[in-house]
Amino acid sequence: MTASLFDEAPSGSVPLAERLRPRTLDEVVGQAQLLDAGKPLRLAFELRRLHSMILWGPPGVGKTTLAQLIARTFDAQFIAISAVLGGVKDIRDAVQQAEVARAAGRATLVFVDEVHRFNKSQQDAFLPHVESGLFTFIGATTENPSFEVNSALLSRATVYVLQPLGADELQRLARRGLAACGIEQADDDALALLAAHADGDARRLLNAVEAVVAAARRDARTRVDKALLQATLGEALRRYDKGGDQFYDVISALHKSVRGSDPDAALYWMARMLDGGVDPLYIGRRLIRMASEDIGLADPRALGHTLDAVAAFERLGSPEGELALAQAVVYLAIAPKSNALYLAAGEARRFVREHGSAPVPDHLRNAPTKLMREIGAGAGYRYAHDEPGAFAAGERYFPQGVPEARLYRPSPRGQEARIGERLAELRRLNREARAAHGDRA
Repeated sequence: MTASLFDEAPSGSVPLAERLRPRTLDEVVGQAQLLDAGKPLRLAFELRRLHSMILWGPPGVGKTTLAQLIARTFDAQFIAISAVLGGVKDIRDAVQQAEVARAAGRATLVFVDEVHRFNKSQQDAFLPHVESGLFTFIGATTENPSFEVNSALLSRATVYVLQPLGADELQRLARRGLAACGIEQADDDALALLAAHADGDARRLLNAVEAVVAAARRDARTRVDKALLQATLGEALRRYDKGGDQFYDVISALHKSVRGSDPDAALYWMARMLDGGVDPLYIGRRLIRMASEDIGLADPRALGHTLDAVAAFERLGSPEGELALAQAVVYLAIAPKSNALYLAAGEARRFVREHGSAPVPDHLRNAPTKLMREIGAGAGYRYAHDEPGAFAAGERYFPQGVPEARLYRPSPRGQEARIGERLAELRRLNREARAAHGDRA
């Protein structure tokens, strides 16, 4: 019989989130895109394909749990390293333990939490051992591994993206947590409020459940309702439930009001978020995103203006710094709009996936050494500043064999209208220069 998380009597000193940590795949809540029948991780479990991976997702979505389940499924020694507290010594210790386990005929799984906190040399220390198969590497990160994990390690691991838990999943987990604590009755609106409070984070949810259960026991209550939650969690609930709205609905309304050029509505939604207790820096981060996604080069000042507003808030704090964020909200709302940059970035990613990692042409390669120059790196490069108008007309910058894609298409609004005119002129010069040299490719 498969072990269940309820097989052992829970200790009152062990946090609920730890007591409810799943011990089988079927007990995992969420991550259906990875764990449902036919999905990548489910297949890996069923086919017993142990491989190195990066688990990328926000806090409280099951990264550590999945790593432990993998180790249990494959009967592998599980070694956990915290990149926040650990270093190269911990990696050396893990290597020694893995060598002992291999001598005994047992596999080893090394789990590195917050792997993005390790620097490049620390990450490099894993490479020879992953390559040799001494152990299987699993890294967990809340940050984009494309930027935070070095390419050599990334190329040896499969990246799996974990999603925040949805409202239904959180409510199901809340019922499980309450039942584990002996409370079988809970109102639907109380469960919905718990789910909203958790904001996709299972650990946050179960910590809240523990607090509510303690209050229920204190008051000799056998049922959890909305009033008990409000009395127990107080302001923490208000953060995500002001007026009954879901947190992400409100930030969506702010974003769409800015995009729709309505400064009054944008200010209203920002005030709603601040009144609900949302971290103002979260609002600031979203405003920075809006500056590039919805305005871009139609008004290049928008990004700098927003970064200045966030920096002002960081210096002043609340409530004084909130005025700088309000200034940024209004500026973004009234600025000319363009998503050309946003579309171009997405198109560039698709284009790269389609054409792969084509070699950098010799004339564009870096040539810092004599050897590099001798093998042709940088040969034939035309330094634009030495050309008429600081433009090397007819020059090509895409890899050989890769078509010159037109990814960025400026809008006819704001500064982008002038950018469009400039690009049209440069492209005309390119056509003429190439025609003069018989190059019509």
